[in-house]
Order: sequence, then structure tokens, then C-alpha cells
Amino acid sequence: MVGLANILYGVQPAWSRQMPYIPPQWQELVFGETVIDSREVEPGTLFVALAGERTNGHTFLPDVIARGALGALVSRTEIEARTTILARTPRRWALVNPVTGAGLDSATPGVCLLIAVDDPLMALQRLAVYHRRQLTPTVVGITGSVGKTSTKEALAALLSQRFCTLKSKRSFNSEATVPTTLLQLAPAHEVAVLEMGMWAPGEIRFLADLARPQIGLVTNVGPTHLERLKSQEAIWYAKAELVEELPRDGWAVLNADDPLVWAMRDMTNARVFSYGLAPHATLWANQVESYGLDGIAMRVHYQDQVISMRLPLIGRHSIYLALAAMSVGLILGMEWPAMIAGLTDPAAQARLRVVAGQHATTLIDDTYNAAPISTLAALDLLGATPGRRVAILGDMLELGSAEEEGHRQVGQRAAQVADLLVTVGQRAIWIAEAARQAGMPSAHILVCMTNAEAIASVRPRLMPGDHILLKASRGMALEEIVVALQPQPEEEA
Repeated sequence: MVGLANILYGVQPAWSRQMPYIPPQWQELVFGETVIDSREVEPGTLFVALAGERTNGHTFLPDVIARGALGALVSRTEIEARTTILARTPRRWALVNPVTGAGLDSATPGVCLLIAVDDPLMALQRLAVYHRRQLTPTVVGITGSVGKTSTKEALAALLSQRFCTLKSKRSFNSEATVPTTLLQLAPAHEVAVLEMGMWAPGEIRFLADLARPQIGLVTNVGPTHLERLKSQEAIWYAKAELVEELPRDGWAVLNADDPLVWAMRDMTNARVFSYGLAPHATLWANQVESYGLDGIAMRVHYQDQVISMRLPLIGRHSIYLALAAMSVGLILGMEWPAMIAGLTDPAAQARLRVVAGQHATTLIDDTYNAAPISTLAALDLLGATPGRRVAILGDMLELGSAEEEGHRQVGQRAAQVADLLVTVGQRAIWIAEAARQAGMPSAHILVCMTNAEAIASVRPRLMPGDHILLKASRGMALEEIVVALQPQPEEEA
């Protein structure tokens, strides 16, 4: 929640800021959540009208005003071009100059305040920086090729056992969404857990400058984004920007089992805390057991302490989620019982869902996103389940020159663990081809181009007791298949 005075002051360039005159009737106005999607506008929100490649947020201002937004950050030139359209909105609005406060004196409470700036995105970022600098939470930044959101959820669940914790919504990790998360910071927040994604070199450095994390956590470095950055080395440099920006008294939390991440220990001035499955890590685990959908167990070593634990996190790869989260917890002085309780919370594994399917089947919904490393881990999980195993796998995007090889690696592993393989999409044909070459009978492989085709093909083949894994990149929308394979009302009846 941010007050009007701070918004008008914070959106201005830092070198020329001046506090505007705010009439008495507006001095106590406080905004709720800051959003960039007009569909998320509710009474009390601040909407930021961003102009993107596909849509322009200014187009939705009539709807934003009607939904009850308290205000919006808008472009002066865009508003000038839309004055006639906005004049038709039933609810009144007022154009406000953030430097002088002009427009407030003639506006009455209840109107929507359109705060005119040169560039709404830059204004949002300036406001987020100004707001962040006024508060003193411990900020944890998380980056990596895969596992950012899962690690964020596990870490936030763990830290919430002791600290008032703010976390990024969904996968809010961009130059536009990290600022909206920062604007949710309140004085009561002791810790903020933020994802930091990357579209191009320099972006993580920019996000770190916005958020100023004291702790930076890197999960792994893989071929995701190879399509844009062209080389694994370029991806490594881009991810390393987080640890390069950490303060000397901060902490770089590194996956010691990933050679590229482990090499980042030489890229930071911060202290290093490592985790992994080998004794050279600061926090390490052995005697690791995966019980399929029933969780994991391990023996954890830290200094002279040895703790055995069993957690409901699903899949052997979840060991790394747990170790990463516990690493930050230990840095912040948490005790083992509280950390184990946090990782036992269902919120610790929000991305992967296990739901009932039609005809007494079980759906392993891992559809949020996919890369070769995470899909191989998901297939390992499928391999640990009883009964007949079905893998529904779609295209993995943004792999660049590693595209064919990555899909073929997945196909080889699918042949080892799945009894029935269903591929969805053009790229996933490589999965099917590799599975066939690895010895999987052609009769057990269904090649589909669309979700609808996959649904029609797999439904008649499902049997009671089947475990069905679904995984693909976000753009494939494989959750449509999850919905279609869940029990229908007539089946439940």
C-alpha cells in the first residue's frame, strides 16, 4: 500500500523530484495493489498502462476506470489521443501532474486519478525504487534456468514460519512485475522473496539494482533462453549478474552440484553458502530416497549437525528445493523444526499438483513450464510411481541450437519409464522419434499436434490405476488436457 504523496513524488526522476501540493481532501489517500493487467483491477488498485508489442494498456482505461481503480500511471501523449473516448466513461476521472499536483484541486474524491508521466514503465520502476529504499526488509533474489518459481514457493513457505514474508506472485520476475511486487512491501515485512528472470543480458543486473537483494540464490544454468542468448556462456554471464550485484556483507547461495553455478563463487564479493549432495557444500545431503508421490527423505549435514528428515515434497529433484530453502533459512538464523515445518506446508510445492483423473487414474500436473532438465526430473518421478505410466509431453520452447538434442534426451528417458507416450506439438516429434529409437514400441507412442487431438487419442486408452504425467512449456497450455482428463460431473455422479 502506497500513499498518493509518495506515488506523485516517487514517479518523478530522482534528480529532479519535488513534492507536489496535495489538497487536504487527498492527503490520506492510500492505494492498494499495483497491477499491469486490466483484468486484475479492483476498487482501490493502481493500474499501470504499459504499451507492449501486442497490447497497449491505455486501450483498457475505460474498463479500468469502471472497475474502480483509484488511479493509473498513464502516458501524457496517449491520454491526449484518447480524450474523446475517455470523456464517455460514466465514472469521472482527473488528469494529474505529479510534479505540481495540478488536477487534484478541482477533482472530487471518488474520481479515478490519471497520473500523467512520460513513460509509465520507467515511472513504475522509479516508484518501486523509491518505495524499496524507505523500507528495510531482507530481500532474497532467485534466478536460474529452471526452478525459480518452485524454489521461491518452498523458500517463502519455510521463511513464513518465523518471518513476515512477502513473495512474488506467480512468476512475476520481469522489469514490469518485480516493481509491482516491491510496491507490496509494507513496514511489517521482514523478508521479501523475489524471482528475477532474464530476457536479455543486463536485465538481472537491472532487477537487482531495483530490489537491492542481500541474498542471491542461483538454482542452475541450462539451455533455457538459448534461442535468445545463443550460447551457454552468455546464459551463465547473465545469471551471474545477480551474485555480482550482491553487497560485500550479503550472501550468494549457490548450487554446488551445478558446475556453472558453482563457478559463480569467483564472481561475487559476497559471502558464499553452497548446497548440494557432496560434502564440499556448506549444506549437503546424503541417503536420499524418493518415495514417488509420497515424498522424499534425506540426511542433511551442516557444520557438526546431522539431521534426518522426511518431507512431502514430490520427486527426487525436490531435494534441491529443500536444500536451497534451508540454506537461506540457516543464513537467517532459523532452527531445524521451523524449517522442516515450513517445507511440510502444502504451499512449499505449489507448482506440481497431483489430482484425481478419470477412471481412477492419477494426474501429475507439471504443466506450468518445461525444459530438458526439469522434464527429465519429472520422468524420474513418473518412474517411481506404481502401475502403468503415461507420459504426455509437449514442446519445450526457447532452446535454440539445443532444441533437437533436448527433446531427444527426453524421448530416450521416456522410453525407459513410460508405458504409453503421447507427444503434443511439432518439436515433440523428436521426443517420439527418440523414444522409438530407444526401443519403445510404435504402438505405445501417440504423436499429436494439438491438445484436442491428444485428449481424443489418450482418453480411450486410460486404465484404472494409471499415473499420467503432463509437462510442456507454458506456451503449449497443456493444462487444457489436465482439465479434460479430470472426472466429469457424470462420472462423479
